[in-house]
Amino acid sequence: MDRTTLPHTLDRTVTIHAPLDAVFRFFTDSTRWARWWGTGSTIDARPGGAVCIRHPGGIESAGEVLEIDSPRRLVFTYGFVSGTPIPAGSSRVTIVLMPVPGGTQLTLTHELPDAAVRDEHVQGWRFQLSLFANVVSDEVNANAARYVDLWFDAWAEPDAIARQRMLAEIAVPEIRMQDRFSNLNGMDDLLPHIAAAQRFMPGMRMRRAGDVRHCQGMLLADWTMTGLDGQPRGAGTNVFVLAPSGRIEWVTGFVSGLPAASPDSARG
Repeated sequence: MDRTTLPHTLDRTVTIHAPLDAVFRFFTDSTRWARWWGTGSTIDARPGGAVCIRHPGGIESAGEVLEIDSPRRLVFTYGFVSGTPIPAGSSRVTIVLMPVPGGTQLTLTHELPDAAVRDEHVQGWRFQLSLFANVVSDEVNANAARYVDLWFDAWAEPDAIARQRMLAEIAVPEIRMQDRFSNLNGMDDLLPHIAAAQRFMPGMRMRRAGDVRHCQGMLLADWTMTGLDGQPRGAGTNVFVLAPSGRIEWVTGFVSGLPAASPDSARG
């Protein structure tokens, strides 16, 4: 099988919001491979190893691993067990990974014998690589809900050293934060800002309301806020941007409800 028999090429490049090793392990483990492609899909990650892909609706593709170079490169043959539109193993897929600032760049090249079949696969790969990006990101960011909860807990933590440790676990040192009352750059800016918030709003506490919504390294988390008396003081939504490592990189807060100001509030 060479370029004279596979003259038609489909190329696609995407960025996966995850570290290189986290992406590549989906090519060497059948359980993870099946999370991408579907239940029953398997890969024997060695030259000559079988590749099985079970698509929705019972359609099955098959091929074999030609090359594997961890954690950078996977090459396998591909086709359909039914023989339509191309027989099993009759095309070649090459996946190359490269670390980039946003995570991992994935470049896919699919070499096929027929131009019409190539064109049929353009949207298929656009869809499948989008699914793959989400599957990998879901695994890397499995602690997302816990990190969001710790973020809110840190704003109520009275001990400065404990607060610093909590934030160091869940956020990058260069963390950015913005809301109607904040425009912060870095942990050295964030920590005194939280201390000031505690001083001016004693007893304030934010808690997550409902499940965290996650898509490819971005989180939406609704929250409620109570005061020292336990009564509601506000509500809103935070947008969290995660680094490829899974730690919090950027937070933007939106307030959707605040109590009416008291007559004395304007006096400071």
